[in-house]
Amino acid sequence: MNIALWVVQILLAGAFFFAGLIKATKSRADLSGQMPWVEDFSDGQVRIIGILEVLAGIGLVLPAVTGILPVLTPIAAAALVITMIGALVVHLRRKEYPGIVVNVVLLALAAFVAWGRFGPYSF
Repeated sequence: MNIALWVVQILLAGAFFFAGLIKATKSRADLSGQMPWVEDFSDGQVRIIGILEVLAGIGLVLPAVTGILPVLTPIAAAALVITMIGALVVHLRRKEYPGIVVNVVLLALAAFVAWGRFGPYSF
């Protein structure tokens, strides 16, 4: 189970780190073709979402690897669960159903990491 959690942590970390990096560095106009939901948010809000995703991606792996404050790993996973709930609401409101599927998968994976690292497989 520990190996499965590590695999999921690393995959989630990569996904959120790179997706967040794109949101944090590109303009809302550049993102609107790939991510139409950005139309509902300001440039600053999209950048903040991106920065938080980058930090969560780092938080999924770095504290556990270094042994420095490893409790931050399940906290990052729990924060991503909350983020994905917000993303679900946005995509439901906009009727962007393919986005909902992605959000549900990411939410489930983040919840798995939060459960495992807060619970029986904590560091």
